[in-house]
Amino acid sequence: DYWKKGLPHLDGIEYTIIPNRSTAILAFVAGKFDMTFPTHITIPLLKDIKSQAPNATCVVEPTNVSTNIIVNSTSPPFDNIDIRKAVALALDRKAFVDILFEGQADIGGTMLPPPQGIWGMPKEKLETIPGYGRDVNANREEAKKLMQKAGYGPDKHLAVKVSTRNLAEYRDPAVILIDQLKSIYIDGELDVVETANWFPKVARKDYMLGLNLTGNSVDDPDQSFYENYSCGSERNYTNYCNKEIEKLFDVQSQETDIAKRKPLVWDIDKKLQEDVARPIIFHARAGTCWQPYVKGVTIMSNSSYNGFRYEDVWLDK
Repeated sequence: DYWKKGLPHLDGIEYTIIPNRSTAILAFVAGKFDMTFPTHITIPLLKDIKSQAPNATCVVEPTNVSTNIIVNSTSPPFDNIDIRKAVALALDRKAFVDILFEGQADIGGTMLPPPQGIWGMPKEKLETIPGYGRDVNANREEAKKLMQKAGYGPDKHLAVKVSTRNLAEYRDPAVILIDQLKSIYIDGELDVVETANWFPKVARKDYMLGLNLTGNSVDDPDQSFYENYSCGSERNYTNYCNKEIEKLFDVQSQETDIAKRKPLVWDIDKKLQEDVARPIIFHARAGTCWQPYVKGVTIMSNSSYNGFRYEDVWLDK
């Protein structure tokens, strides 16, 4: 009864939920499963799979999921734009990428970076944004000045709770973030929140500063801009609201020429980063593996959400 004649090839798919990622990988290596969960294998763990199951097929693709900082911009202390800017300036994005992904992740703005991303800013434009320059020490010196302007310094640190979801892909970068914030007089305390409570918590703005992941269903500015940055959106977790920028969302959306639309998108993305609306740390890449007898698998390179039909997949056994 499937709407495509002759498809799907499989009679069904069975998902086994294993909370511990390492345990799930061991089960895959042992041959208990045909495939890992898509885009769920970290770069370091991918090496383990390839060493223990050399015949497995593994690919690494961008997920169109950004790791970012959400700040409650309507409540002290982050209602102070200087403190928000200081946080953005303190980031050593390359360190995140090197530690968590062995260099295999992408630095960008809101939109998925090229080449897989169509709308991501060119590198030369990205590096003009405060905090994206390569001289991390210089950025942090500027951040310290902003913190001192706000009343903090070597003898008076700002204590904050850094909230994040209780999943490894949230916790691990949150720990690095806390370490980096120490360089600008901010002492972070990790506040781990269970998944069932995480989204209600951030939706009601019940946090000071958070380490968040934002997944996009498609690589298109409309989906990202309106959902995450428009005034009043339920997914606008930081209370960012700029009516002038919101007008530009409409302008770029109405432009049908891609070549003309791209610069409009880049300018909006640049402004969002300069406004510290939701500082983007990196865009993740992740691995997927399947057994050699699994055929017809295609992992999308522009979203982790768009490849779940598996209508072309079949088992050669």
